[in-house]
Amino acid sequence: MRQAQTLTDADIKRVLSFCQARKYSTRDSTIIQFSILAGLRAKELAALRVGDVYAADGTARDQFVLSSEQTKGGAVRRVYVNAKLQRVLRQYRAHLQNHNPTAPLFPTQQGTEFSANTMCQLFLDIYKSCGLRDASSHSGRRTFITRLAARGVGVRVLAALAGHQHISTTQRYIDVNDAQLAGAVELI
Repeated sequence: MRQAQTLTDADIKRVLSFCQARKYSTRDSTIIQFSILAGLRAKELAALRVGDVYAADGTARDQFVLSSEQTKGGAVRRVYVNAKLQRVLRQYRAHLQNHNPTAPLFPTQQGTEFSANTMCQLFLDIYKSCGLRDASSHSGRRTFITRLAARGVGVRVLAALAGHQHISTTQRYIDVNDAQLAGAVELI
């Protein structure tokens, strides 16, 4: 099975620009950015609730916990929200119609929660429309892990952030390119 495409800065810019022309532009661009900036799976994004990411006063949390029902493999996992994603979430909250903590963070057209499958289909639709043939719902996750690895984050930390039990799983996500290889030999 082919791995999901790792997204470049140009790919991300194209995808976010495309999302701005969609009916649910803010929701869709927030989903894409959440995937890239936090490395969440489609299943996890679909299962998010308003109260998971927003405190009672409406501020975006700097971390939250995914329950065993929300994750793959049934393991509880802490998700850390960086400053970029907090800004995205502040903007997104202004567009949310239902602020109830138990409401889906990303509602469908009908106001219900996405299933894992329909969330995957949303990613595929967006990426294919942008000409990204090999991109999938896992592309943001792979981009998240690859970018952190390129900045020197250790594989054990990456595994914890990704919710992987084995570092060998995490290592398969890390993409290597010519610029990284050239930079590595310059360290000698």
